[in-house]
Amino acid sequence: MVVSPPPLDVPAPPMSPGRLRAAFAVLLLGMLLAMLDTTVVGTAMPTIVGQLGGLDRLSWVVTAYTLTTAASTPIWGKLGDLHGRKRVHLSAIALFTVASVACGFAQDMTQLIAFRAVQGLGGGGLAVGALSLIGVLVPPRERGRYQGLTASVMAAGQIGGPLFGGLVTSFLGWRWNFYLNLPLGLAVFAATAVVLVVPSAPRRRVHLDVAGALLLTTAVTGLLLLTTGTGPVAVLLPIAVAAFAAFVAVERRSSEPVLPLSLFARRNIRLTTAVVFVVGVVSFGTITFVPLFQQTVQGVSASGSGTLLLPMTLAVVIASQVAGRVSSRTGRYRIFPIIGASAMAAGCAVLATGHAGTPIWLTSGALVLVGAGLGLSTQLMTVIAQNTVPAGEIGVATANTTMFRTIGGAVGTSAFGALLAGSPLVTGMSRIFAVAALAAALAVVAAWRIREVPLRSR
Repeated sequence: MVVSPPPLDVPAPPMSPGRLRAAFAVLLLGMLLAMLDTTVVGTAMPTIVGQLGGLDRLSWVVTAYTLTTAASTPIWGKLGDLHGRKRVHLSAIALFTVASVACGFAQDMTQLIAFRAVQGLGGGGLAVGALSLIGVLVPPRERGRYQGLTASVMAAGQIGGPLFGGLVTSFLGWRWNFYLNLPLGLAVFAATAVVLVVPSAPRRRVHLDVAGALLLTTAVTGLLLLTTGTGPVAVLLPIAVAAFAAFVAVERRSSEPVLPLSLFARRNIRLTTAVVFVVGVVSFGTITFVPLFQQTVQGVSASGSGTLLLPMTLAVVIASQVAGRVSSRTGRYRIFPIIGASAMAAGCAVLATGHAGTPIWLTSGALVLVGAGLGLSTQLMTVIAQNTVPAGEIGVATANTTMFRTIGGAVGTSAFGALLAGSPLVTGMSRIFAVAALAAALAVVAAWRIREVPLRSR
């Protein structure tokens, strides 16, 4: 199908510092909404099941959101490149907000799962849209100084979501986890419309890659369902493989592919993709299984295990700030993912030695290493990817890193769960973090091979 899209975004001229800070804050708030809703319902699950029933479909309340978020990110990224990033980002905010309200009104588990899937579509657009717009508004050379705040938002969403959800559920009820997104979503929509100024290029006619988008969604969904163990392998594996093969064939012929295969012809794109995949494996695995280990083996309370993740969160924030400011000042960045992946490997190796008698300070020290590694790696991978491509491909490059980080998290969590199943918990945890340490070691190799292309100042 051929359409005549609205004007395309081009790199913006310098904004006043005050307006740029306001725009950045608005984008981060939108990203926080998307990140919080990945984990916010975790602590509300018992209450939700008590009211709606459907215990056998409980995991789908989370899985539906994660699946549609991951599958839709490349599509949102491409739409932003083609149709104007501000307009597409506003559409994602609107979709997310409306779907959030619908989740709050759900009368049974089937409705809640369906509305969560739609909410995940909007969440995918919020995350990739915010990162893409930051890529347009802030030159790569200056972007590093903002990445500490971006990392803080991501960490707050991942780790603070369960705590926030528990408090809201206790004092207001589980439905308010979704209703609160209405005033926040409206505020973000209005602020984005007013504050964000993104100049546009002339119109051009493009072909919408509908077939590629559908095939990519099918392939990613099949892969994530396969890794989360929510369907038969004999059915999901052939579907995922066939959809991926067809997707490659379609993208080779498409004039405007939703995820250009030429993107992966660039060495730094391939390497950053590998690193963010491992980042997803390590971050989701650590957040999921370390609290489980502390509660069941070390006798720590549920609230205490959540508190013990704070050193990791602080390490993410501080390391991101250091890496961002130094890379902005010097233009050098390759050393940080190398050190970061090494720190992740070391931290996971220490966690692999854990047992009932392991002192809390040692576990906390290992989490600090993992957090520092994530802080030195995560956001810089996005900056490197955006710096590698022309301005017209910032959306797809950003979506690629976002999608593979999510896929890495899903694959890692599923694989770690399989390692834990059927074995004593201490043995299973040792296996989990030994595998995570090996994955991080492979990320060191990938980071070492990244070419340090000077960060653009425009």
